[in-house]
Amino acid sequence: MGGTNGTTPGATAGALAALCGEAERIGAGALWSVDHLFWPRPLLECLTTLTVAATATERVVIGSCVLQLPLRSPPAVAKQAAAISLLSGGRFVLGVGVGRHRGEYAAAGVDFSARGRLTDEGIAALRRAWGHEGAPAAPYVQAPPSPPVPVWVGGSSDAALARAATAGDGWIPLFVPAGSYAGRLDDLARRAERHGRAPDEVVPAAVALVRVGGPEALADGTGWLSSLYGLPPAAFERHLIAGSPEACADGVVAYLDAGAHHVAVMVAGDQALEAFSALVDALGAGHRRGRDQSNRRQLEVTR
Repeated sequence: MGGTNGTTPGATAGALAALCGEAERIGAGALWSVDHLFWPRPLLECLTTLTVAATATERVVIGSCVLQLPLRSPPAVAKQAAAISLLSGGRFVLGVGVGRHRGEYAAAGVDFSARGRLTDEGIAALRRAWGHEGAPAAPYVQAPPSPPVPVWVGGSSDAALARAATAGDGWIPLFVPAGSYAGRLDDLARRAERHGRAPDEVVPAAVALVRVGGPEALADGTGWLSSLYGLPPAAFERHLIAGSPEACADGVVAYLDAGAHHVAVMVAGDQALEAFSALVDALGAGHRRGRDQSNRRQLEVTR
C-alpha cells in the first residue's frame, strides 16, 4: 500500500508494519510509497517507510512511486536501494521521477529547470554504483554487492516516456487515462526500438486513481485529491475511477486490457484498506463471471 508514508502525529513503526501486513493479507501484489521532502501534509520519508514495509511483509513487491531523484544524492540512493533490495530478498523496485512542484525544489535548494538532466545523470550514476564500474582501480566501492535494482520511470510527459524507453526497466505514469494508455505504450515501444531495445525490456505499468463509494464518490474523491495536491477538484475528474467496487474494478481492468502488466491503485480517500478490500472482492466476482484470473494477481495498491 504505497501511501503508507502518509501519517498523523503519534504514528509508530508497529502501526505501519501492521498496515502493510494487512494489505498483503488482503491481496496486494505491491506496496508503493510516494516521495516528497517538503509537502503541505505530513509524510514519512519514502525509503525509510519502505524499509519498514519490507520487514513487515514476505511476498509483495516494495517500491517507490516515485522517488524524486534530483532532490537526492544518487550514490546515497544507490546504497539505500541496494540495502532495501537485499533486506527484502530482491523485492524492491526503485521508481524515479522528476517531480512537478517548483516550490519543493526551491525548499531543497535544487534548480527546478535542471531536473530532467539531473534525473538522467542520476540514473546513470545508480547503474555505475550497482555495477561497480571501475572497481579494480578504485579503493572505495559500494558493498556488499547487489544485483542491479529495477528502475521504473514515472511521469506522463514525452520526456518521461523517452527516459523510460532509453534508461528505464519500467514505466509507471500517473494521470494517463486508460483510454489513452495503449497509444502511449505504442509510442514507448517505438522509442525503445529506436534505441536498440526490445519493447519487453520496459515493463508497462500504470497508476490508477480510485474512489470506491456511492453516487458521491466522484465528488468526494476529487475533493480529497484537491486537498492533497492543492489543485481544483475539476483537475482530477477525467483521471479518477469512482463508483461502486464493481465499477472501479472495471476501471482497473481497463488498464490491463490496454496493455499494462501492473496497476498500482492510489486510493483517493483515508480508508484505503477498506476500499482496497472491496476492490479485490469485486475483481474476484468478475473472475467468477469469466474474467482472466491473472488480473487479480496484478492488482496493487497505493495511497
